[in-house]
Amino acid sequence: MKTYDVIVIGAGNGRLAAAAECARAGLSTLLLERRNIPAG
Repeated sequence: MKTYDVIVIGAGNGRLAAAAECARAGLSTLLLERRNIPAG
């Protein structure tokens, strides 16, 4: 089973930015969004 340092739920603008910063910092990051486009 894969483990993540950070899980971000929802792909609004702020959460996309947070997920990107976490990934840039080297954290294993999972971004979940229920729709097929970000910032719905």
